[in-house]
Amino acid sequence: MTTDRIFYGYMTLVGLAAGAILATVPKAQGFPIAPYFWILIAAGLFEAGSLLLRRGAPMLTGVQRLLGFAIGIALMVAIAWAAGATVRFI
Repeated sequence: MTTDRIFYGYMTLVGLAAGAILATVPKAQGFPIAPYFWILIAAGLFEAGSLLLRRGAPMLTGVQRLLGFAIGIALMVAIAWAAGATVRFI
């Protein structure tokens, strides 16, 4: 399995988790770090982990990073919207 597909799967799980948290615990949006940044931090952690495993060799292109980030954000928004939660994402 290629690294980009692993990243897309990881961001899917992160988006699902963030959406589920926002749908079940709407007070989580009051956390000092905005939900938008939860996804960004998760993407950064994946990138840091992959850099450590490959000893500095880049693993993902900018387009792959952006697509994974968009997947995470889209799922977070879609799940919260589908659950009927009134949340602000920024």
